Amino acid sequence: MRRSNPSTTEHRHLWGDETGSAALEFITVGVILLVPFIYLVIALGTVQHQMLGAEAAARHTARAISAAAGPADAEVRAEQAMAATLAEYDMAAADVSVDLRCIPAGVTCPSAGTTIAIQVSTRVQLPFVPPIFGLDRVTSIPIEASAVQRVSRTWRDR
Repeated sequence: MRRSNPSTTEHRHLWGDETGSAALEFITVGVILLVPFIYLVIALGTVQHQMLGAEAAARHTARAISAAAGPADAEVRAEQAMAATLAEYDMAAADVSVDLRCIPAGVTCPSAGTTIAIQVSTRVQLPFVPPIFGLDRVTSIPIEASAVQRVSRTWRDR
């Protein structure tokens, strides 16, 4: 049988009984650390989702224009590709801006043999940020994606 040391018995009496408090401390610290980590994962997932949507919109629109039979077909295909991609990634068309450029500059855009560059810009709202006092505008993150595609030399200008 083990004998207790008188000095530890006195200290235990002075400190009070702390049995069971470690579990409470672990739960408290765990929640304090886990909640911000979960928010970070959700926020990064939201940003990545919108980034993939912007990149897909730029890429699919550039491909649709370059594979079209002519300017009228290119416009219809570009609108369809953009609408389908925005719907797939739950992006609002009002929040997305699209810039189309042709290289070399000064040529009819699009035309045979040119290179088209499309840039898609949008903003991502962080999750759970209320729209009071303009916090939703301050905490939004700008996203830009671009794609470049060469138009076929057999493009028919009609």
